[in-house]
Amino acid sequence: MNPTIIQSKFKELFDKEPIVVKSPGRINLIGEHTDYNEGFVLPAAIDKEIVIAVQANDLEECRLFSFDFQESLTFNINDFERMEGGWGNYVMGVVAQLQKAGYELKGFDLVFGGDVPVGAGLSSSAAVENGVCLALSALFDLGLEKLNMLKFAQKAEHEFAGVQCGIMDQFASMMGKDNHAIRLDCRSLDFSYFPIELGDYQIVLCDTQVKHSLADTAYNDRRRECQEGVEAVQKYHPAVQSLRDVTLEMLDEAKGDVSEVVYTRSKYVIEENERLLKGCELLEKGDIKGFGQQMYGSHDGLSEMYEVSCKELDFLADFAKSNESVAGARMMGGGFGGCTINLVEKSGKDQFEKEVATAYYEAFGKALKIYEVNITDGTRLVTA
Repeated sequence: MNPTIIQSKFKELFDKEPIVVKSPGRINLIGEHTDYNEGFVLPAAIDKEIVIAVQANDLEECRLFSFDFQESLTFNINDFERMEGGWGNYVMGVVAQLQKAGYELKGFDLVFGGDVPVGAGLSSSAAVENGVCLALSALFDLGLEKLNMLKFAQKAEHEFAGVQCGIMDQFASMMGKDNHAIRLDCRSLDFSYFPIELGDYQIVLCDTQVKHSLADTAYNDRRRECQEGVEAVQKYHPAVQSLRDVTLEMLDEAKGDVSEVVYTRSKYVIEENERLLKGCELLEKGDIKGFGQQMYGSHDGLSEMYEVSCKELDFLADFAKSNESVAGARMMGGGFGGCTINLVEKSGKDQFEKEVATAYYEAFGKALKIYEVNITDGTRLVTA
């Protein structure tokens, strides 16, 4: 999104020059629901971004404006609490974390908006939280390190947005690098930048335009089921801390101690970590089609074993599988809606997009939104 639109709105509302930050959404190439199990993920920041304009106002009030919702919100910097839902929680959550960590903040004015689609699984909330954190760090000269900022952003999501997300979304948005994915170890936060040489392929996202209401509840259920799997294995292997430490053989030892559901969920996570590591080897060799096969395997596991897909996502993944221009596809994000991520040959891209949109409309009576995305840098200051 062009930052000048947000900048202009800020000047119109508050009549002063703001500090401006860009903060990207993210994709995840492979490694889904592995982050809160201390496994591996392979995300990247994308050129769908949130723009934040901020400036101090010498008041005790924080005056916020959401450009996308055309809504205003005001809260007292020294006396506020989370709301029942709403975009204000993303800003207030970050403020609360910074205050809790001992940083002194004063009143500020803030306008934000962008082109990260909401509800598409591209982590618009993490983009907002990261962007607010960097904006406030710059505004009040807090000198925060990127790693600290993304941790504050994650805690804001936990405590104010009420979603117990892993670290991946905030990490990818904050630490992204042009033309690179990030292979992130979600236990140690060790990471390496991984060149993404897609050559003849384009990343295409197909947005189902559905967001099933059970997503948040199911997400927290899956976390609990995985923990049950860990606790069962710990009886035989006390050193185990998370599913990251568990092999399929170890899980089989504990099979009699857990429900079929807990066994299947745990097995999916173990196999998904293996797919990711294999996928990275294939990317290093430039084998996009081989990597695509790992993506299809990921989707099948998410749909059949982890049960976080939905009929719309399955339809899109199956359609991609039958199209010769597509090297690989899978659902991306928490599930129950959102996007599939597809690696599509540039020469067949237009035809694929036309055909999948038609087929989706015929199947569900709903327009499919399609985004072509490129990999970009993470959260950054535009002007100071």
